[in-house]
Order: sequence, then structure tokens, then C-alpha cells
Amino acid sequence: MSRVAIVGIGHSKFGKRTDVNVGELAFESIRQAVDDAGVDKKDIDNVVVGSAGGWYEESLPAVVVDEYAGLSSVGAMRVEAACASGSAAVKAACDSIRGGGADVAMAVGLEKMTEVDTMTSIELIGRAGSYMWEFENYGMTFPAYYALYAVAHMDRFGTTEEDMSRVAVKAHHYGAMNPLAQFQKEITLDKALGSQVVSWPLKLYDACPITDGSAAVILASEETAKKLTDTPIWIKGIGYSSDSANLSRRGDYVGLGATVSAAERAYAAAKISPQSVDVATAHDCFTIAEIMAYEDLGFCKKGEGAKMIREGQTELGGKIPVNLDGGLKAKGHPIGATGVSMAVEITKQLRQEAGSRQASIKNGIGLVHNVGGTGHYAYVTVLARE
Repeated sequence: MSRVAIVGIGHSKFGKRTDVNVGELAFESIRQAVDDAGVDKKDIDNVVVGSAGGWYEESLPAVVVDEYAGLSSVGAMRVEAACASGSAAVKAACDSIRGGGADVAMAVGLEKMTEVDTMTSIELIGRAGSYMWEFENYGMTFPAYYALYAVAHMDRFGTTEEDMSRVAVKAHHYGAMNPLAQFQKEITLDKALGSQVVSWPLKLYDACPITDGSAAVILASEETAKKLTDTPIWIKGIGYSSDSANLSRRGDYVGLGATVSAAERAYAAAKISPQSVDVATAHDCFTIAEIMAYEDLGFCKKGEGAKMIREGQTELGGKIPVNLDGGLKAKGHPIGATGVSMAVEITKQLRQEAGSRQASIKNGIGLVHNVGGTGHYAYVTVLARE
């Protein structure tokens, strides 16, 4: 199978972006990625837009994005995998090169979520489960889903509210160091613990925000990548999996089976173990999700995720630094943009371009973990610098 590398990256400012429309927001990251890759837009064969949609006015965003960016006559498509739409877009763009249909392709992650009011947004996200069974019958919202995971993890492994708040404190610490993050202010443990309860045991600072934003990566075949850059970041392996939409059909509530399967496939494809990973992004839509991700990705044994955050093992300088960009929790979570944003962050880390947030890169391996829905979808992408 032909090798594919990331050769260009771009990232908009995340937050409430009333200053731009969808096309303009996407163009912020596309322009950066094109300049970073040093390619002419006419050389891009395929563009894949990851966007869950429903929050903003455009129902055909891929066409709008391409047209505004001046990308004419390119292959264009939109993919959806809920909150994992960005990673699905990266995979689709990668596959178009590996399959011989493109030499240069671009994945764009995009969402403009603040165009609807908060209650409408909560309803839209709440529909991400099994709509008729969980939303209509029981009124489940997204915080309620992850509260189930939190309570189960607390009961079985002794995880505490303080452990989850420590994840929030870490996220805001690194978000304060990221000029593109939605929240750039540190918080204390007491502030996180004392914040308003959203769905017990989850509180305000345990939850990611509603966000607008875009991110883009340009991919190239091996021959072209080596011509374009001295630091290609290779896609070593992509693992993906799914699980039941109905939580009552899940085996347990202390982890995400789709993440476990996706991670196993990604490690096998990349021919590495979890211990080889230098730096990672994990899908922390809620703080309990990051703790479960440590375990599901194999960074520690099941039940030891809370120990990792207590001991600072996922901090800069720790055993495996996670979410040094602030994560979804502080950087923001524009649904379709998140997976591509993660790929941008890990590319920066592997290139040694992350500044004060730079992790120690020993093995040249980074990992992107992106979840859709309540564990409906999971993508794990292993990136490497050789």
C-alpha cells in the first residue's frame, strides 16, 4: 500500500465566530494549509469536508467551501461520523490517494455551532444517541450520557469528582498556552469542583463548550510529499470501529468498545504498541471521557486512568502527554472540525513546532483519538515522523 503523508496544516481560531460565514471560516484554515504545503490549489485533486451539519445554514457545505476557497473542478464530498467527522474526512482523503484517485488531497473539518440557540444545540447533540428510545422516551442529553459513564467508573474503580476536575484543570492550563483555543484562562481545582452541576457528577467545567471553527490538512503521496517538504508526517495506521447507538445494548459503561477496537487496529497497522506513542490527543468531550481514553487506548490498565491524572503522567514531561492543545475541553469542540484539529496538533508536535507546549519526541510517534456520538464511532490515527 502506498504511503501517505501530511504536508500542510491550517487551523482557525476556535470560539464564537460571528465575524465569518461558513465559507470564510473554512478558508482561514485552507489558506494556511495551502501555504504551509507550498502547493498550488490547482494541484489539489480531492477535497473531503467533515461536518456533522444541522447547526448552520448551508446543507451542502463541501460545495460552498470549495467554491469560496477557489478550488474549481476538484473532487468534492462531505462525510459525517458525528463528532468523529473530522477523522473520517482525513481517512477518506487518505484513501483517495492510496487508491490512486488522487496525488494530493485535502481534509477540511468544519462546524459553526453558535448559529442556533443553546437549547436547540443541546437538543441536536442529544439526538446523537438512539433518538426514539433514549431522547424521545427518556429525554437524554449528551451530558446525561457521559454522566452514566462517570457514575459507572466511580462505582467500579473508585474514580472521584476531583479526578475528573483535575482533567479540566490540565485542559485549561494548556488552553491558556494555545492562542487558537476558545478558552485561554487557567482554572483552579476548587473552581472546577465548585462549578454548577450539569448532570451529576458532571459539572460545568467537566464539559466541552459549543464552538465554531475549522481545520485543514493537505495529504500527498510518498513521491510528492518528499518533493514538497523535508518533514512529512506519515499516516502510519488508521483504525476505526463502531458500536450500538442504543446504550442499553452496550456491554458495560466504564469504557468505549469502539475505541478499544479502533486502537487495536491502528496499532496493528502501524506495527507499534501504545508504549511507543510520544504524544496524543484524546477525545475529551467530558472529563470522564479522557480518563476512559487513557485506558481504552492502552496507556494504562483498565481502572488506572484516574491514577494517571493524579500523578501527572499525562502532563507535559509525563509518561504520555495528552491534549497539550487544551483538548476539546478548553480548545473547543466544533463537531466536524475536531478530528482534523487533532491531526494539526499532532503534526505540529512531531515537527517540533508546538512552542511552549512542545512534548519530548523520542520515537517520532503521535496519536489522534476521535469519538463520534456516545461511542457510536471511533477513529484512532497513528502519525509518525521518520
